[in-house]
Amino acid sequence: MSREQFIEKNFTAERLALIAEVNKVLAQYRALGYDLTLRQVYYQLVTKDKIPNNIQSYKRLGNAISEGRKAGLIDWDMIVDRTRSVALPPHWDDPADIVRQAARQFRIDKWEAQPNHVEVMVEKEALAGILEPVCRDLDIAFTANKGYSSDSAMYRAGRRMREAIRHDGKDVYVLYLGDHDPSGIDMDRDILERLSMFADETIYKVERLALLMEQIEQMDVPENPAKTTDSRSKAYIAEFGRSSWELDAVEPTELARLVNDAVERLRDPVLWDEAVERESAMRDELQQFADDYGGD
Repeated sequence: MSREQFIEKNFTAERLALIAEVNKVLAQYRALGYDLTLRQVYYQLVTKDKIPNNIQSYKRLGNAISEGRKAGLIDWDMIVDRTRSVALPPHWDDPADIVRQAARQFRIDKWEAQPNHVEVMVEKEALAGILEPVCRDLDIAFTANKGYSSDSAMYRAGRRMREAIRHDGKDVYVLYLGDHDPSGIDMDRDILERLSMFADETIYKVERLALLMEQIEQMDVPENPAKTTDSRSKAYIAEFGRSSWELDAVEPTELARLVNDAVERLRDPVLWDEAVERESAMRDELQQFADDYGGD
């Protein structure tokens, strides 16, 4: 836990109560190994009926968290901004350390013998911290977008998939997670069309894992007004009504489960276990090399 005080602040009883609720949410997800964005904290409190679901409430929460962190009441490490990152060069104490690090990071392509090529894409870059570790464990490519993906990202993905289809003879599956709003629903089509164009292939399977209307109803996801300024809003409202739902409102554990379950359905468990055993043996060999080197 990292609480540091930078300011003196006399909080009202109402503000202290809100900070206490924030800390309850953070403690719950700390135990599960997750940190959260401000928007994820907001939706957790909305779902628990601790705050209303509106712009003013979101702004009040943001101010409370900002002041609470600087006053030493909220853990700095538990709330993150995934849209900004810092690149720091790595350092080691001796050559053996870098070999040990290489052993920990060593991976083989565990999908090489699999019949399918699977990738995950998510509309919200802010959710990368939740889904990227899941995809890393599953040994598949993960792409986090900011709304509609760029042509550069789609081009690179399309080329990867063309190689999987033409060279390796695999079936390609793209698992997509996005908001349930006018643009979020349209992104399924956009991804399918652009990947097919850039890969010169048309046999892609884009499966929308979330958000689906049945999930919204089952999980009681907090709603927002549909964006009427969106050019796609007329068709969306005609089909779904005037409400929309954000992916950020879904519990991180549920998002991780959706991805993990979907990928496991698409891989051969026997081939996977064999690849895991080969990788483990190679990693042990590399670790032994590091230990021997450090012992000299």
